[in-house]
Amino acid sequence: MPSKFQTSTCEFLRRPRTSADQPWIETLLQARWGGTKMVVHNEIIDLSMLPAWVMDPQRGLATYRVSPSGAELLSLDAITPGQGVGSALLDALITALRRDGVPSLRVTTTNDNIAALRFYQRRGFTLQSLRPGAVNAARAHKPEIPLIGHNNIPIRDEIDLSLTLV
Repeated sequence: MPSKFQTSTCEFLRRPRTSADQPWIETLLQARWGGTKMVVHNEIIDLSMLPAWVMDPQRGLATYRVSPSGAELLSLDAITPGQGVGSALLDALITALRRDGVPSLRVTTTNDNIAALRFYQRRGFTLQSLRPGAVNAARAHKPEIPLIGHNNIPIRDEIDLSLTLV
């Protein structure tokens, strides 16, 4: 069921993705991630095929997957940062996962992404593990991953964070 999120400037509708969203999702993933495929945990994942939450009108996207042990948020994109879109999408996902009895939500980011580490920790996620050199290994599958990331920091490692939902 769609839910609404009120920002200081306008109201957005959060909803699960539909087949009509596919072209926009693929375009967004290409622009933000250099394609629809992501390499994480030494696994190649096609984000365009995953369940997702969309913020209308095309303001953001959250892709995820669910397994028996919990859920994993794989991408979270707000077209214009700082307007609450990422928080609203994360809230919608967490609400749905709790309703379905999913025990936890995990997210992975890279060592350079200080903004993501801040974002998730402020929302109750805790650091779980560090995989030194994981991004270096991922470049074997996706060579377009940049060497230098946010704040001019070399991108080398994956960091997992987790939120208990039940």
